[in-house]
Amino acid sequence: MSASIRVHSSDRDSLLGQRLGLFVHWGLYAINGLHEQEQWRYHQDRETYRHLAERFDPRGFDPDAWVQMARSVGMEYLVVTAKHHDGWCLWDTRLTAFNSMRAPCGRDLIAEIAAACRRGGLRMGLYYSVVDWHHPAYPNQGRHHELPAQAEDTPDMPRYVDFVKAQVEELVTRYGEIASWFWDMNVPQWQDPSVNAIIRQHQPGCIINDRGFGPGDLGSAEREYHPGIMAQRRFSAPTEHCTSVGRWSWGYKADEDYFSAKHLRYLVAGVLGKGGNELLNIGPDAEGRIPRQAQRLLGDLGTWYKTVQEAFRGTEPASHLTTNEDVLLTRRGRSLFVILHREPAAAGIPLLPLAMEPMAATLLNDGRPVDWLFNRLPMAEAPVTAKHLRLRQLPLELAAVEPLVVRLDFGQDLRLPQETTPNNSSQSAGSPTDMNA
Repeated sequence: MSASIRVHSSDRDSLLGQRLGLFVHWGLYAINGLHEQEQWRYHQDRETYRHLAERFDPRGFDPDAWVQMARSVGMEYLVVTAKHHDGWCLWDTRLTAFNSMRAPCGRDLIAEIAAACRRGGLRMGLYYSVVDWHHPAYPNQGRHHELPAQAEDTPDMPRYVDFVKAQVEELVTRYGEIASWFWDMNVPQWQDPSVNAIIRQHQPGCIINDRGFGPGDLGSAEREYHPGIMAQRRFSAPTEHCTSVGRWSWGYKADEDYFSAKHLRYLVAGVLGKGGNELLNIGPDAEGRIPRQAQRLLGDLGTWYKTVQEAFRGTEPASHLTTNEDVLLTRRGRSLFVILHREPAAAGIPLLPLAMEPMAATLLNDGRPVDWLFNRLPMAEAPVTAKHLRLRQLPLELAAVEPLVVRLDFGQDLRLPQETTPNNSSQSAGSPTDMNA
């Protein structure tokens, strides 16, 4: 694990080094195949939606197949929706009858997923929505992702928070290690440190995001909704970005418009190259099966990712070493990784002001050597007398399909002038000093 992600403790930081995870949105909404927020977006009354529970019987559900799919991509953790906004629970909770044990399937689905993760060597995280469209104490007021006020409800946020605490305690004490906790939609921004404290008490190694009852450990970004965060060349804080394989829904959508494999590959390269984690979502159908198109996309992503993952696992972001915004850099030891997170317009990539020659340059995508030059470039932003490193003859036809990743191996470590310490302030560009400062 790189120094840049040792920010909490060894256990809580470990997930930050496991850069790619599978997000799973699954629940009653898979039955109609419309959207995971079907009840809210399609203006369904509670009684109509509640009857979906009478039909939930996923006989094709095989959690080992989910885990195997994730592992085949190179993913190292899985986060599943224990409770989404609809309030339906995928575990045997004693706090509401609106759960999978009371459905025709009669199964504790979280227990089955947790066991499959342990068997398959995948870490498990849990998603929990603070918004609840089912519980009468939750103060639905028609705010973002809330139902309008319901006549039969008795809004009482302190009582609802007690309900949440009791459910959290169930989840963090029954299912073994919980590696991450994904809060969502704390609409009233109710702050209560005692909620996260329950997770800390029972799961001290669990990393918690920033969408719940306190600041948490991990910043979150979603789809294209946080352009300021995503514009950074290095995330200023530990960050997990999440997106889905399709445009419209996180849950199963029968007529989903899926993204291209190229789009997902470039997105993952951009997030991981900035030091973040990517949580890529799929929505299993009502039978519990991953849609075929989603499987194909995950397979295509894995074909690329497994060839280049050394540029992301155990590395630290280093994009400050170049002014070229068309690339991101990561580094580990004497290796510098050049990640073309945007499809290049030319086969040559200057790495100004990098002024040191590598011993070797290798395209990780297919293992071929990469041509490079170390010479003067007629650029206005750099003195023409200075020599700089430039990669050449990169395969544009391959870049049209997937992000290129080049490993540069140096014979000795380096530090650029802007990284020098007071004791080394007189060093010039290209001086052979520590690359991992």
